[in-house]
Amino acid sequence: MSVAEDRDRQAGTVGEPAVLAELTDGGVAVLTLNRPDRLNAWAADIAQELYAHIDNAEADPAVRVIVITGRGRAFCAGAHMGTVEQVGSLADAESVDVGATVGERPAQFLMALRKPVIAAINGACVGIGLTHALMCDVRFAASGAKFAAPFARRGLIAEHGISWILPRVAGPAVARELLLSGRTFLADEARDLGLVTAVLPADDLRTHAVAYAEEMATQCSPVSLDQIKRQLFADAEGDVDEAMTRAEAAMAQSLTRPDVIEGITAFLEKRTPHFPPLP
Repeated sequence: MSVAEDRDRQAGTVGEPAVLAELTDGGVAVLTLNRPDRLNAWAADIAQELYAHIDNAEADPAVRVIVITGRGRAFCAGAHMGTVEQVGSLADAESVDVGATVGERPAQFLMALRKPVIAAINGACVGIGLTHALMCDVRFAASGAKFAAPFARRGLIAEHGISWILPRVAGPAVARELLLSGRTFLADEARDLGLVTAVLPADDLRTHAVAYAEEMATQCSPVSLDQIKRQLFADAEGDVDEAMTRAEAAMAQSLTRPDVIEGITAFLEKRTPHFPPLP
C-alpha cells in the first residue's frame, strides 16, 4: 500500500473518487480534487481521474465551461512526496519515473482544450498545483489562500512548464523573483501580481466561479471560445503580422457559421443567445 493510499484509508477516503464531478444546469462541469487529507497533493490517482473527467467534459456537448477546484483546505499543495525514507531512496535509483506521479499529460494540456477552464483556488496552491492553475484560462482565489513555487527550496528545477507560463501571466521580473525565492505569498498579493482575477471570501468562491462560468457558457459561442483559445495559444509566440494573417483567415471562416447571425440577432433582440455546441 502506498503512503497516499494509507493516508486515504486512515482518513476514510478509500473507495471515494479522487476527483468529484458534477454538471450544472448552466452547462458547467465542476471538477473537485478530492484528497483533502493530503491537501489534494498531486499523484497518479488525481491525475488519472482528472484526465478522464476532462476528456468526458470535452466530448459532452452539454458542457461548455470547466471549473476545477479542491475539497478542504487546499486546491493542490504540490506533488505528493511520500515519506522521508522514500525520498531518500531517490539517491540510489538509476532513474526516476516522473510520469508515475505527474501522469501521462503535461500541464499545458489544459491550454489546448477546446473549452474554457476556470480555476477556483480554494486554498494552498503550490508547486505543480500552481502550474496547473496558471495553465487554466481564468483564476479566482479564496481570501487567505497560500501560493508558492518552492522548487529551489526543495533542490528542484522549475518544473512542469512553470518557467514558460509564469512569465507570460505575471511578467518576467515577477516570475524570476517568485521562482528564485520560492517564497510563500497570499491571495491578495497573487491578485496584485496578476496571477488571479479576483479574491473572494472562501464561502463565496465556488458560487462566484460557477456563476462566472455559467454566464460564459450561456452568453458566449462555444466555437468562438474554442477559436479564441487557439489564437491566444498560437499568438503567444511570433509577431503581430503573423497573428493578423491568421486572424483574418479565421474571421472569414467565422462569418460563414450560424453563430454570428445568432449572436447579433440575440443582441439586437436583447435576449440570451442560443449558440450550437461545438461540432
